[in-house]
Amino acid sequence: MSTAPPTPATPTGRSTPSIEQQLTQAAEWIASADGLLIAAGAGIGIDSGLPDFRGKAGFWRAYPALKKGRLPFDRIASPDAFRRLPSTAWGFYGHRLNLYRATQPHAGFALLRTWGARMPHGCFVYTSNVDGQFHKAGFPESRIVECHGSIHRLQCVTDCAGHLWSAANFHPQVHEATCQLQSELPRCPHCGALARPNILLFNDGHWNDLWTERQHMLLDAWLGSTPPPLVIEIGAGRAIATVRHFSQRMQQRGSRLIRINPDDARVNNAHAIELSLGARDALEQINALLV
Repeated sequence: MSTAPPTPATPTGRSTPSIEQQLTQAAEWIASADGLLIAAGAGIGIDSGLPDFRGKAGFWRAYPALKKGRLPFDRIASPDAFRRLPSTAWGFYGHRLNLYRATQPHAGFALLRTWGARMPHGCFVYTSNVDGQFHKAGFPESRIVECHGSIHRLQCVTDCAGHLWSAANFHPQVHEATCQLQSELPRCPHCGALARPNILLFNDGHWNDLWTERQHMLLDAWLGSTPPPLVIEIGAGRAIATVRHFSQRMQQRGSRLIRINPDDARVNNAHAIELSLGARDALEQINALLV
């Protein structure tokens, strides 16, 4: 009779479960959870066709015109870029706005929404993504925290009156070869100054976080009304670790964690599952095990 090979041991002596064992455990945790908290970074969007900005090479591969100008992500995604190079800054963000509007969320989003709908306390989303993909996938606005803001809202570059407004009426025309906005620059309806995305930029002293703070209040109210929810963290990296730090705080409050990341799924925690898979692949494999 053949037997399965033994589970390998880590240097500390703790055995490392196989990917099949971890997927099975993840399905069991989801089936028994009272509530679901989805913590999502940029990696969740890759399977929808969104670009990966990791490192200068990845960013400049997506935006070669910015490579010619030696403009890395942290320089173009800054208030200074809107002051000095407004047509270039809005060329970059206008292209992204058009891309996000045209992109459809992959099937994994629908699976997450279905799982959460089955749970007594439902689900909540905490994401550093500014693309609005969770809204497009049907998650209610009242159950989403966009911790870095949203490209679908605008604000004044100086936050003159503290107001936010929808970007729905802004339709940027961008010359992609040069990353320049060719249509009119958006303007603040209160003072006439340049408008910018309501996104937390690098070295940003004028980000209006009013909307995001309201979202945080809704999340806090939900967390106060439910037992520690199961956290599924997807595509969150260490370079800008906001989502990872959030997941760690939730674990300290008693939540189990399923981390999905093809490049760095390490948790080193007995109350966590590490899945070194892409977002859609992991979610579909888990779903196939749910009964």
